[in-house]
Amino acid sequence: MKLQGVELRRINMPLLSPFRTSFSVQTSRDVLLLRAVTDEAEGWGECVAMADPLYSSEYVDATADVLRRFFLPALAAAPEALAQHGATAVGQVLHPFKGHRMAKAALEMAVLDAELRAADRSFGRELGAVHDRVPSGVSVGIYDEIPALLDAVGGYLDAGYLRIKLKIEPGWDIEPVKAVRERFGDDLLLQVDANTAYSLRDARHLARLDDFGLLLIEQPLEEEDVIGHAELATVISTPICLDESIVSAQSAAAAIKLGACSIINIKPGRVGGYLEAVRIHDVAAAHGVAAWCGGMLETGLGRAANAALAALPGFTLPGDVSASDRFYATDITEPLRIVDGHMPVPTGPGLGVTPLPELLDEVTTTVEWVAL
Repeated sequence: MKLQGVELRRINMPLLSPFRTSFSVQTSRDVLLLRAVTDEAEGWGECVAMADPLYSSEYVDATADVLRRFFLPALAAAPEALAQHGATAVGQVLHPFKGHRMAKAALEMAVLDAELRAADRSFGRELGAVHDRVPSGVSVGIYDEIPALLDAVGGYLDAGYLRIKLKIEPGWDIEPVKAVRERFGDDLLLQVDANTAYSLRDARHLARLDDFGLLLIEQPLEEEDVIGHAELATVISTPICLDESIVSAQSAAAAIKLGACSIINIKPGRVGGYLEAVRIHDVAAAHGVAAWCGGMLETGLGRAANAALAALPGFTLPGDVSASDRFYATDITEPLRIVDGHMPVPTGPGLGVTPLPELLDEVTTTVEWVAL
């Protein structure tokens, strides 16, 4: 496979409604898409970096810059590696560059999609999927009032979602969780996500969540405070799930050994790509640690890839693999829908989905071609 060039395309995707977390309020997504053109096929990648460095140190302008100035020239200088090893060579070639995992993930995704389309193989088959559909959960943002939250949760349950994740922060935690549990009952699969909003000083307060039978509490403390999470695990009985703290198979193994988590949320963009995500899945499975696939408000491209990843055997909890209409009135691909609470895993070549040109053009803000 010879990589001829990569198109960097910025699109703006308005959200159906504001999505509020402990660190930001999003009303739209500024998305960087990559189209890798090889001598055999084209492939698409989606960068999950946000417009501002709030969830992580990465942001969209920086990912475009590092791709343009460093990553793409590095791949252009290593044609033999790509020819011999395909997408697996992307991580090897880019390894000397520190960080910028979301940019690396997007580039690897695009090259892998092109490689698999040329070989008529699907993402699911390549990653090791064992299911043809995956249970679908939904992430519910922070609201101003509990009645509005209850209405939203009720709507998602009516739509068929099997698991509810509530975003929490200091001042919006115990009462909304209690209200949801009381309204929808003990059988509801319910979990919470703090996005690093608390410190170890809040341990006793967080222990009050133990009364509600939650599946897990996700990333309560700062991403670098792995020891703090291990200490918190001795105070609360709700299982701790790590998200931002897990950036590689190595960091996953360390967190597990320290007792910092009993569950891991695996987001391919955060860890440098789908191939590293599979390695983290394997580490978790080897240690008996549950895993699930998180979401980053992806378009249909990223959702299709996430569904394929979530179909691996070690993903034992419902992930944030929601339908296109969870966030967008119109997706850039054919809409992905849930059926009986599950997302079908695409079976076509590569991602199994492709942007529709007329929809893509409507939301495109800039296009740049980088020949290699």
